[in-house]
Amino acid sequence: MTMSAPEAFPIGVLSKRSGVNIETIRYYERARLLPHPARSSGGYRLYQPGDADRLCFIRRARDLGFSLDEVRRLLDLADEKSRSCRRVHNIAAEHLAQVRVKIADLRRMERVLGAMVKTCAQGTMPTCPLLETLGASLPASRFGSPTPDR
Repeated sequence: MTMSAPEAFPIGVLSKRSGVNIETIRYYERARLLPHPARSSGGYRLYQPGDADRLCFIRRARDLGFSLDEVRRLLDLADEKSRSCRRVHNIAAEHLAQVRVKIADLRRMERVLGAMVKTCAQGTMPTCPLLETLGASLPASRFGSPTPDR
C-alpha cells in the first residue's frame, strides 16, 4: 500500500480555508512568511494542507497584533525541531508590554473623546467644539509619542 501525497489545492481554496484574502496570501509569500508554493503545469499556485495551517497561525498572530517581524520569529521557532519556550516567552512578553501601552493610550483617548462628545451638545451649538479640539495643537506628550496613520 502506497501513501499518496495530500491533494494540492489552488489559492482560492487556501483563502477559503484560512479566511485570508488572496492578495494577503501573496503578500505573505513575498514577505517570506509562507513558502513559495509549487506550481501547476499551467503556472497556478498549488498549496498543501500544511500551508493552510501555517496561514491560520499567521492570521491568528496578526489578529493578536503581532508585527510581521514577530510573526516571522515565532514561525522560525515553530519550525525548529528543538523549540525554545524561553524565546517564545520573550517575544510574547515584549508584545504584552506593547499591548499594555496601547491599552493605556486607548483609555486616555476614550476619556478625551468622551469629554469632546459631551461638550459637542449634539450639534446644537453654533460652533463645533469637537472640530476645534481636534484642530488645536496638543503637546505630543499628552497622548504619548505620535504614531503615523496606518
